[in-house]
Parts: sequence; structure tokens; C-alpha cells
Amino acid sequence: MKLTAKPAARGVGAGLAGAALVVASACTGSGADPAGSESGSDPAVEVVITPGDGATDVRPDVPLTVEAEGGKVTDVQVVQELPEGAQDGQEQGQEQDGEGEEEGPSEADTVTGTLSDDGATWTSDWNLIPGADVRVEAVAESAEGEESEFTAQFTTASAEQGKALELQSNFPTSGDSVGVGMPIIVNFDLPVENKSRVENSMEVVSDEPNEGSWAWLDDQTAVFRPKEYWKPNQQVSVNMRLAGVDAGGGVYGVENHRLDFEVGRDQRSTIDAQTHRMVVERDGEQIKDFPVSVGRADTRAYTTTSGSHLTMEKYAELVMDSSTVGVPVDSPEGYKLEVDYAVRFSNSGEFTHAAPWNGSLGEANLSHGCPNMATSDAKWFYENSSMGDPLEVTGTDRQVEWDNGWSYWELSWDDWLAKSETGEPDKTDDTGTPGSVHGDPQE
Repeated sequence: MKLTAKPAARGVGAGLAGAALVVASACTGSGADPAGSESGSDPAVEVVITPGDGATDVRPDVPLTVEAEGGKVTDVQVVQELPEGAQDGQEQGQEQDGEGEEEGPSEADTVTGTLSDDGATWTSDWNLIPGADVRVEAVAESAEGEESEFTAQFTTASAEQGKALELQSNFPTSGDSVGVGMPIIVNFDLPVENKSRVENSMEVVSDEPNEGSWAWLDDQTAVFRPKEYWKPNQQVSVNMRLAGVDAGGGVYGVENHRLDFEVGRDQRSTIDAQTHRMVVERDGEQIKDFPVSVGRADTRAYTTTSGSHLTMEKYAELVMDSSTVGVPVDSPEGYKLEVDYAVRFSNSGEFTHAAPWNGSLGEANLSHGCPNMATSDAKWFYENSSMGDPLEVTGTDRQVEWDNGWSYWELSWDDWLAKSETGEPDKTDDTGTPGSVHGDPQE
């Protein structure tokens, strides 16, 4: 059972706001050193709060507990205040996310907890912020129904200089409207050793429940992909409760982030290299059928990749340079030209784009690997594409690699799940993450 007092709703964005961060939570708990009662007389129930009152340099990844002996915990409020000046790095984190500052704590900043079945013990779900002054206010009820209040104050240890895990970038960003295939990509500034704890600190919640999993591309990049495409027209939130998580090697997360984005309409496109056609469906109905000309396939570099792609980024104007795919511009097969209405769908130089010079659209494959389109068709696709729209290519003998661009849907669900450190699926129905974020108090 969980009892949670959430902060007031706020706008789209990420990061912590302000020098004094107040984090509130209502739940139930456990402890170690008895905390003082504020009732003015001997309480009818004894409460132990751990860490104890007056503790200093507490590891932020040790669980906070409140335990009622001879009664039940009915409410816990946790307030964390950062010393003046400690917000500098957090403001930098907000700038990295490009969303600016916001007032008040977000759901990612809220210290929620879980109540034991007998109601006697409350344990925090998430870690605490490093270098914070923490005040715990608990209410417990005796068997006779009498309530008593208890408090404890302590400080958490700060992350060592050079060992503070920061969020370097993320895709999408707050406020984006994306396609149904969109993954959530998180890049860290330092390597992560304790990947399971970091995974469990990032909770994905969607209006329409789904099942997904984080996978690690390397020690600094984690990607969340749902088992099935997102259902369209819904909101998705990511509470990255990284503050206090032990990433390994003495590295601790120092800041929480909140990401909110929208999954828009369901648009999926298919390019058939054999028929030289591109078909676009929206919400299950075909809306466009374009003639195209894909890679001429006389070399691997000039063969369009078949498989499951996602649209990634787009440019109204783009200079295409063969040297970026290993073909020197001054070689017989080299090129460097400006194209209009380019939409990327891999990291191997593939874009849909306008090619008014190609007179074989719908008839033959003559390009250097990019699907060539008529200018009006390329313009429509550019204007109507969202990041994360599925794009399937068929009919070539070059299969796209699962980690080429965002082609993560090339992997089966079991293969994707195997790349998670926890190995457990993560439900997006606001029930928490698969495992614990806490470290062993005895470590």
C-alpha cells in the first residue's frame, strides 16, 4: 500500500527548481533511533525513524524507514532542502534539457514510500538528494486510535567532485509530440556500473498502460522501448529519480528530472524497393502513395537498408556528402550536393528527400541509397513526419542493424529484454519499477 501526497501539477519540463527544494510525501514506514514526539506528553505509540535524528553524512541511497511499535504509521512527510548555492549544477541540467526552470517540486522529486501489510513500517521508494538537509515528519496511530507526531532531522552526504552522475541529453525532450515507435534515449556524462539501480530509478508512466524495458547500448546510454508500439494520442512521463542513486565506483546521481511528451497520431510508412512505391498510413488508413527511387545497390554503401526504421530528424535543406559514408567526394562515385526536405531514418546516411533530377521515380532504383522523391511528395512527408514514426523498408538484400539509428524494433522483445540489466519488464501503469533503487546499508 502506498500513500502519496503529490505536488501541484506543473508545466512541461525537467530538473529541480530553486535553491531550497521542498519534497513532500505521504506514506507509511520504519526506523532505528527513536524520534521525538511533538505531542508534549508520552506518546501512546513509539516510532523509530532511520536515519536517526541528528545523523550526518548519511548515504543518500540508504532507505529511509519509519517504524511504529505498538501501532500503525498513518502519514510521513519528507522535506529536503538544498544549501544555498547548491542549485548551480541543477540549473545546468535544466539547460541541457532545454526546457527552462519551473517553480515547485515535480513528481520526480517526491519521496514516496511503501507501507508494510501490517501498517507498522514505511520504507522510502526512492533515494534522497545528496548534500541535503532532510526533515521527516511522521504520524502514528496506537491500537486505541490515538495519534502522535514524531520528527527527525539529518543530512545526506554530498557527491564527491568529479563523481556526480548527470543527465547529458535525452530524446525526446519535454513538449515533443512523437510517433508511436518512439524510444526514450538517455545519455549520461559518466559510465554507469550499477545499471540495475539506475534502470530502477527511471520510471516510465503512460496514459495507456504498456510494457517496456530499458536496454544499455553502452555504459553511458540507456534506451527504453515498449514491447508494442505506443497507442496514439496519449501522454507519457518519465520520472528520472537519479538523485542519490549509486551508479558505482563512488559515483552518485545528484539531480532528479521529469520528462513529459505526447504520442501523437499513428503514422506508419512502407517503402518497397521492388515496386518503387512508398505508402503512408495514418490511424490504419492509407493516405498517400508516392513513387520513389531507392539505392541502386551496386555497392553495399549504395544499398538502402531493409527493416524496421524510425524517422529521427528532418531538415528543410541539407548538404549530402558521400565522405560521411566512406566514399571520398573526389572519387568517381563521390558526391556532394544540396537536397531539400530531408528526413533521416538511419545513422548510415539514409534520408528521404527531394530529387528533381531523378527521372526514374516509380520505375527504377538509381540513388546512392536514399529514397528519392518528387519535390512536392518529399515536402509533404517532411511536413507530416514526427520523430519516432515507423518506416519499414522491404525488397533489398541489406538488412539494417538494430543499433543503426533507432532501429531498435529490429530486435524481438525477448532479445531486447535481454539487454536490460534487471531482465524484468517494466509496466507503465504507475506501479513502480521492477526492483530496488537502494544500496545495502552494510556496504
